[in-house]
Amino acid sequence: MNKTRKSIIWLLATLILMSCFGMSGCSIGKNTLIQDTPAIAESSNKDADLVKATKTSSVLSVHFIDVGQGDSILIQSGDHDMLVDAGENDQGDTVVTYLHSQGIEKLDYVIGTHPHSDHIGGLDDVINNFSIDKVILPPVENTTKTYEDVLDAISSQGLKVTKPVAGDTYKLGYASFQIIAPNGNYGDDLNNWSVGIKLTNGDNSFVMCGDAESQAEADICASGINLSADVLKLGHHGSKTSTSGAFLNKVNPEYAVISCGMGNSYGHPHKETLNKLHSKGVKILRTDEQGTVIATSDGTDITWSTQPSTTNKAGQLTGTQESAKEAKSTEATIASAQAKAITYVLNTKTKKFHLPTCGSLPTTNRENTDESRDEVIADGYVPCKKCNP
Repeated sequence: MNKTRKSIIWLLATLILMSCFGMSGCSIGKNTLIQDTPAIAESSNKDADLVKATKTSSVLSVHFIDVGQGDSILIQSGDHDMLVDAGENDQGDTVVTYLHSQGIEKLDYVIGTHPHSDHIGGLDDVINNFSIDKVILPPVENTTKTYEDVLDAISSQGLKVTKPVAGDTYKLGYASFQIIAPNGNYGDDLNNWSVGIKLTNGDNSFVMCGDAESQAEADICASGINLSADVLKLGHHGSKTSTSGAFLNKVNPEYAVISCGMGNSYGHPHKETLNKLHSKGVKILRTDEQGTVIATSDGTDITWSTQPSTTNKAGQLTGTQESAKEAKSTEATIASAQAKAITYVLNTKTKKFHLPTCGSLPTTNRENTDESRDEVIADGYVPCKKCNP
């Protein structure tokens, strides 16, 4: 009997023990799942914070600074900054003050698109007031004091000029930019020598090409570089000489920015250019109407500091510019007529003869003739080696 009772007790104890382990096992399993849930949530929060931090750090800001009739563009990505052009000579202080207001002490890159004063006039002030890593200028020179001032500032700061090469890419923080122009030799046509870049931040991109006109734009299109972009900074302040139909179709922007002065005497932006933009449904922002315009890209979307313009108002060529244009046309007509009447220009001292269009025409001892080439040579004159008459 005692033996039977002991067996029953051991059996009950075993069943109770097994039951406890079974319950404990279930309990442990449930606790593991419950404890895993906060861990997963914490991991998700960390991932979300990482994504948020990445987006914040990859923000690109493009400031189209209002410098009146000119260009100046500040580009910022993370702790890295660059400047494209600096307006006219009298806008140097404006640009320097604006950069200081953005907390800038150093510029990774400074680009002077081409040697016209409405683009590089204030660059010497910028170069003399900020630490700069690299200065990019096109391989074309000018004899103006404005251009010389820029070169002097570069030299005084111990900097060297970097020549832009189409296709070269540079990093700027989380963004990058590719040189897309110049692509040819444009002689003394300074506008077409303009340095052009395509700026990229994630899925967003901007194209800006200084004052490049239709000839340079055609060369950019022919280069094979992907020009598609969200934003196009119009060439030459919205002039009809830029933003050709072919170029506009290649870039195919959603937004266009026009940097020009209110009531400028050049009539910028021209009606022809505005019509092209409106026919494609491009949203337009203008410094002459809206002041400094800022685009902010997070790599996916672009937001603006102001709403697009709704005026569709073209500029108006003033009397001064019209008179200058007419005078230039008249002068060209007279010069052409004179050139037709004059066969050669003689230097009676050196006994050389020149074409009327030669760049080395004598200012003294000069005589014009309508004689044939053989007759001039028979008179004892030799052809100029520069113009090869």
